Amino acid sequence: MWQGLINKYRKYLPVTDKTPIITLCEGNTPLIKSVFLPQYLGKKLNIYFKYEGLNPTGSFKDRGMTMAISKAVEKGMKAVMCASTGNTSASASAYAARAGIASFVLIPEGKIALGKLAQAMMHGATVIELEGNFDEALKMVCAVTENYPIELVNSINPFRIEGQKTASFEIVDALGVAPDYHSLPVGNAGNITAYWKGYNEYFEISKKLPKMIGFQAAGSAPIYFDKVIEKPETVATAIRIGNPASWKQAVAARDESGGFIDIVTDEEILDAFKLLAEKEGVFCEPASAASIAGIIKRKDIFKDGDTIVCTLTGHGLKDPDNAILKSSKPIKVKNSLSDLIKVIGL
Repeated sequence: MWQGLINKYRKYLPVTDKTPIITLCEGNTPLIKSVFLPQYLGKKLNIYFKYEGLNPTGSFKDRGMTMAISKAVEKGMKAVMCASTGNTSASASAYAARAGIASFVLIPEGKIALGKLAQAMMHGATVIELEGNFDEALKMVCAVTENYPIELVNSINPFRIEGQKTASFEIVDALGVAPDYHSLPVGNAGNITAYWKGYNEYFEISKKLPKMIGFQAAGSAPIYFDKVIEKPETVATAIRIGNPASWKQAVAARDESGGFIDIVTDEEILDAFKLLAEKEGVFCEPASAASIAGIIKRKDIFKDGDTIVCTLTGHGLKDPDNAILKSSKPIKVKNSLSDLIKVIGL
């Protein structure tokens, strides 16, 4: 019986017998092989989706949060705090609830998908809306947690990265080897940092390292443009970040792996978001689809036989508004069998 990623990968994680394991049985998410994308790209590629939307709160954040909250409880902390564009708040509040401690969430004004906000509220977090963007919210959280007995659980907390790296272990366990390329959305850049760390630590098993390729939204691409974006904008709220906390580590992952970080437009993100749902049966949030939009954009770099893993960071139900906007409206019919048959086209 699966008991969570800490119990599975304990020897690779900074835990001891004194660490209380706060878990919702996160991890063990499926690696789904693409049936449509290779033919769409016109190449004989092995493309897989690491579907992190099937974690307990619907995103990859649970991997890091089981570690961060477990270590916070080990330290005797009674409260945690984070800045969030959505997924971190959902995860932090759930694991804090599980641990029986308080959670405080600082969100940018009007910049959070309702599905994620609802989660934090239901888990009992104190949700505070800041007149500012994510980067300003994170500065505030740092100021509070440096001066008061509240644990910061954003990805600058090193235990978050430790938990998130386990996704790369699972990929190697499933494939028997590391992929040739690993594609990810890049927002605060903790995930690309964590995967690269994991692949390196699991090298004794994988025997190879992938090229790490990250994709930022064009309106929120500080790493690509090599400058802080004061007012980042993108439909993909999870990566609407102008000054990533793990900027240097993401650049290191890019350079050490021989990969790259590129940009994709909101239109490309939403097209990939729709394509995945309609052609693969996989419903992810818009930010997740940046990893797919990216490999479509850069398809010419791949050669037949390459294996590409794309991280899908969160479930599509996190952002129902954009899903509805990209879909056809329901067709209204009278309570008539003949009208129904006509609409069906029979």
